[in-house]
Amino acid sequence: MKNFGGVATVPRLQSPASSAAASGSPARNAPALRWSWKLVTVSGIDVYVHGTFLLLIAFVAFSDLVAGRGVATMVRGTLLIVAVFTTVVLHEFGHALMARRFGVRTRDITLLPIGGVARLEKLPDKPAQQLLVALAGPAVNVAIALLLFGLVRLLELPVGSAFDSGGPLVTQLMWINLSLAAFNLLPGYPMDGGRILRALLAMRTAPERATQIAARVGQGVAVIFGLVGAFVSPLLMVIAVFVWLGARAEHSVSTVKVALAGLSVRHAMITGFRTVSPMDPLWRAVEITLAGFQQDFPVMDGERLVGVLTHGDLLRGLAMGGANLAVHQAMRRELETANPSEALDGALTRMHQGEGRALMVLENDHVVGLLTVGNIGQLLALQAAEAGGTRVQTRTR
Repeated sequence: MKNFGGVATVPRLQSPASSAAASGSPARNAPALRWSWKLVTVSGIDVYVHGTFLLLIAFVAFSDLVAGRGVATMVRGTLLIVAVFTTVVLHEFGHALMARRFGVRTRDITLLPIGGVARLEKLPDKPAQQLLVALAGPAVNVAIALLLFGLVRLLELPVGSAFDSGGPLVTQLMWINLSLAAFNLLPGYPMDGGRILRALLAMRTAPERATQIAARVGQGVAVIFGLVGAFVSPLLMVIAVFVWLGARAEHSVSTVKVALAGLSVRHAMITGFRTVSPMDPLWRAVEITLAGFQQDFPVMDGERLVGVLTHGDLLRGLAMGGANLAVHQAMRRELETANPSEALDGALTRMHQGEGRALMVLENDHVVGLLTVGNIGQLLALQAAEAGGTRVQTRTR
């Protein structure tokens, strides 16, 4: 889920062709973005701040000093930014805690200059639940605004307006929260408003169709943002780009899911694969990689599957101990497996949710195949090449 002033995202079902370029699986507790530093952990959710956010604070402070506004104005402006982004974090926790009610975990929240990013592992299954998760973020902003309004009345401060930049800090923060809530409710998928639209559509039509409609509406909103931003604010143009790209990515994801509908893991798995043993040196995997196209290897101890050596694991192992390092020192023992009859789109979703690049395909406790995002991408490419024809005939052992 995305919104600006706060962005909730779901690890996307990326285009398999582009996903295949990834060199390995990042650690599950790694931040979503590079150059991010952990601030705190709240309710089991790590909160990170991106380096560019710190640059924003420095820029605002420097601008006030250069303009001769004095130290007091600089401190006030910095406090306002920190307060605004604190409410952005609370907005993201609104999404995260509502998602938790439906059994969905949030990996982390990252602060950026344009807002916040909350990484949900997936969307809840039911459209009504998705609707509540999308509404939770703006609802937090409205609740904060109401609390601040009560404080303004209690302190007998001027209420002012959303366009009053010189009022008390509390009043400004109140209007900013109302503005964030209203802005995020615009139907610019994948912003909150777009997610709300998609959830409502999904109550009456197929989820993929609902996503495609909401994504098209989101791209239209992005165009409007861009046109208005050209005359009003460069920041709105930046947001327009993010909304456009996000909507296009969501549309692509939906297209992939439609293309994979009705296919099982058996249709895309690699059956002509090679294995390595725990005591093999890494150069053995290097030889196989260079001799063919396989980049991920089941690690077999006799007939028993004990791990997997991904291309990323191989590269890290080579950097750490050289080509003579044993496979068991570089492999991962946490295995993601699939059954040949499992739905292919579901398997691909699991691969991205688990941040993995390969699944071991087991049948009767025997490894019968290897499923990679690259091979799924090849299957989709072959289907696309059959435009106007019948679906590519794949093995049906």
